[in-house]
Amino acid sequence: QVQLVESGGGLVQAGGSLRLSCAASGSIFSINTMAWYRQAPGKQRELVAGIANGGNTNYADSVKGRFTISRDKTKNMMYLEMNNLGPEDTADYHCATAVNRCPRPGDGNYRWYDAWGQGTQVTVSS
Repeated sequence: QVQLVESGGGLVQAGGSLRLSCAASGSIFSINTMAWYRQAPGKQRELVAGIANGGNTNYADSVKGRFTISRDKTKNMMYLEMNNLGPEDTADYHCATAVNRCPRPGDGNYRWYDAWGQGTQVTVSS
Protein backbone atom coordinates (compact mmCIF):
# COMPACT_ATOMS: atom_id res chain seq x y z
CA GLN A 1 0.00 0.00 0.00
CA VAL A 2 1.33 3.40 -1.05
CA GLN A 3 0.15 6.74 0.24
CA LEU A 4 0.76 10.01 -1.59
CA VAL A 5 0.39 13.54 -0.29
CA GLU A 6 0.69 16.63 -2.46
CA SER A 7 1.60 20.11 -1.38
CA GLY A 8 2.65 23.40 -2.89
CA GLY A 9 -0.48 24.59 -4.63
CA GLY A 10 -1.81 28.07 -4.27
CA LEU A 11 -2.77 31.28 -5.99
CA VAL A 12 -0.30 32.81 -8.40
CA GLN A 13 -0.44 35.54 -10.99
CA ALA A 14 0.01 34.77 -14.66
CA GLY A 15 3.67 34.40 -15.47
CA GLY A 16 4.51 33.18 -12.00
CA SER A 17 5.86 29.87 -10.78
CA LEU A 18 4.95 27.16 -8.32
CA ARG A 19 6.64 23.98 -7.19
CA LEU A 20 4.41 21.06 -6.31
CA SER A 21 5.65 18.26 -4.10
CA CYS A 22 4.43 14.70 -3.68
CA ALA A 23 5.53 12.69 -0.68
CA ALA A 24 5.27 8.92 -0.90
CA SER A 25 5.05 6.56 2.03
CA GLY A 26 4.11 2.97 2.71
CA SER A 27 5.16 0.26 0.27
CA ILE A 28 7.52 2.52 -1.60
CA PHE A 29 9.46 -0.39 -3.05
CA SER A 30 6.46 -1.13 -5.26
CA ILE A 31 6.48 2.29 -6.89
CA ASN A 32 7.15 2.32 -10.60
CA THR A 33 5.98 5.10 -12.91
CA MET A 34 4.80 8.26 -11.22
CA ALA A 35 2.76 11.04 -12.74
CA TRP A 36 1.06 14.35 -12.25
CA TYR A 37 -2.53 14.73 -13.40
CA ARG A 38 -4.77 17.75 -13.34
CA GLN A 39 -8.46 18.36 -13.73
CA ALA A 40 -10.16 21.69 -14.19
CA PRO A 41 -13.90 22.25 -13.72
CA GLY A 42 -15.81 21.00 -16.72
CA LYS A 43 -12.76 19.41 -18.29
CA GLN A 44 -11.35 15.92 -18.58
CA ARG A 45 -8.60 14.65 -16.33
CA GLU A 46 -5.33 15.34 -18.08
CA LEU A 47 -1.91 13.77 -17.76
CA VAL A 48 0.49 16.62 -17.19
CA ALA A 49 3.78 14.78 -16.81
CA GLY A 50 5.05 11.31 -16.10
CA ILE A 51 8.36 9.90 -14.96
CA ALA A 52 9.47 6.28 -15.06
CA ASN A 53 11.53 4.55 -12.45
CA GLY A 54 14.50 4.73 -14.78
CA GLY A 55 14.08 8.46 -15.25
CA ASN A 56 12.37 8.73 -18.64
CA THR A 57 9.90 11.61 -18.69
CA ASN A 58 6.98 12.74 -20.78
CA TYR A 59 5.01 15.97 -20.84
CA ALA A 60 1.72 17.12 -22.21
CA ASP A 61 2.21 19.40 -25.18
CA SER A 62 0.54 22.21 -23.29
CA VAL A 63 3.24 22.25 -20.60
CA LYS A 64 6.39 21.34 -22.50
CA GLY A 65 9.11 23.85 -21.89
CA ARG A 66 7.32 25.24 -18.84
CA PHE A 67 6.99 22.32 -16.42
CA THR A 68 9.64 19.94 -15.14
CA ILE A 69 8.94 16.66 -13.37
CA SER A 70 11.56 15.10 -11.15
CA ARG A 71 12.05 12.46 -8.47
CA ASP A 72 14.24 12.22 -5.44
CA LYS A 73 14.23 8.55 -4.56
CA THR A 74 16.38 9.06 -1.49
CA LYS A 75 13.60 11.19 0.01
CA ASN A 76 10.63 9.39 -1.60
CA MET A 77 9.58 12.64 -3.22
CA MET A 78 8.33 13.73 -6.60
CA TYR A 79 8.16 17.31 -7.79
CA LEU A 80 6.57 19.39 -10.49
CA GLU A 81 8.24 22.70 -11.17
CA MET A 82 5.81 24.95 -12.99
CA ASN A 83 6.97 28.13 -14.68
CA ASN A 84 5.27 30.80 -16.74
CA LEU A 85 1.88 29.79 -15.45
CA GLY A 86 -1.27 30.91 -17.19
CA PRO A 87 -4.98 30.78 -16.38
CA GLU A 88 -5.26 27.62 -18.47
CA ASP A 89 -3.16 25.86 -15.84
CA THR A 90 -5.77 26.40 -13.14
CA ALA A 91 -6.82 22.97 -11.88
CA ASP A 92 -6.64 20.44 -9.09
CA TYR A 93 -3.29 18.71 -9.38
CA HIS A 94 -2.88 15.13 -8.22
CA CYS A 95 0.16 12.93 -8.03
CA ALA A 96 -0.19 9.25 -8.78
CA THR A 97 1.88 6.12 -8.94
CA ALA A 98 1.57 2.78 -10.66
CA VAL A 99 2.04 -0.13 -8.30
CA ASN A 100 2.78 -3.57 -9.74
CA ARG A 101 2.58 -1.99 -13.17
CA CYS A 102 5.10 -0.14 -15.25
CA PRO A 103 3.30 2.07 -17.76
CA ARG A 104 5.17 4.31 -20.10
CA PRO A 105 5.33 7.81 -18.64
CA GLY A 106 3.42 9.21 -21.61
CA ASP A 107 0.48 6.83 -21.29
CA GLY A 108 -2.43 9.00 -20.21
CA ASN A 109 -4.71 6.17 -19.16
CA TYR A 110 -5.28 6.98 -15.51
CA ARG A 111 -6.40 3.41 -14.86
CA TRP A 112 -2.74 2.41 -14.83
CA TYR A 113 -2.33 4.23 -11.55
CA ASP A 114 -3.19 2.63 -8.25
CA ALA A 115 -2.40 5.26 -5.62
CA TRP A 116 -3.44 8.89 -5.74
CA GLY A 117 -2.87 11.89 -3.58
CA GLN A 118 -5.68 14.05 -2.29
CA GLY A 119 -4.84 16.86 -4.68
CA THR A 120 -3.61 20.41 -4.40
CA GLN A 121 -5.31 23.38 -6.00
CA VAL A 122 -3.45 25.63 -8.39
CA THR A 123 -5.16 28.86 -9.33
CA VAL A 124 -3.60 31.27 -11.80
CA SER A 125 -5.04 34.74 -12.09
CA SER A 126 -4.92 36.61 -15.36
